[in-house]
Amino acid sequence: MKKRLRVRILAEGGMMIALATILSYLKIYDAPMGGSVTAGSMIPIILFAIRWGIVPGLAIGACHGILQFILEPYFYHPIQFLLDYPLAFGLLGLAGIIFHFKEKDSFNKYIRIFLSIFLGIFGRMVCHVLSGVVFFAEYAGDKNPWIYSIQYNAFYLVPEFIISFIVIFIIWKPLQRVLKS
Repeated sequence: MKKRLRVRILAEGGMMIALATILSYLKIYDAPMGGSVTAGSMIPIILFAIRWGIVPGLAIGACHGILQFILEPYFYHPIQFLLDYPLAFGLLGLAGIIFHFKEKDSFNKYIRIFLSIFLGIFGRMVCHVLSGVVFFAEYAGDKNPWIYSIQYNAFYLVPEFIISFIVIFIIWKPLQRVLKS
């Protein structure tokens, strides 16, 4: 039984990585120095984390981040690579925090979903902001590098958060049958 569950987690994780990768190519806006607003490319990773928990979510998110690097490399330093790819995308797995709460109240459920999505995307943003401050501070000009990096990354991650929440909110009820199996 345990082996069967692990195979199922790996298979679903692979499918979610593939779906997230496809969605990452449907760009609404492409930021000039990295980052983009997509058609909800983080949604499959977030849904996987919500379904299976934080640790599998972190692992699948990190794998997706490495694949993103392979497909669209943007590399200056090994630490920048870690911050912008496996760590940033891996932290989307923090959305799996909801996996540990089992309540029947649907209002609280939607608040927990909102907070889970926020936590995952906020974790990703923290990594990108740190990378921006450490490796791309020269682009800030006269601005404080922290403020510049927060603004730059929020410019594409806030719309991604809004898109992710709206789509997950709409599909959540129909997904309940699948998530329970």
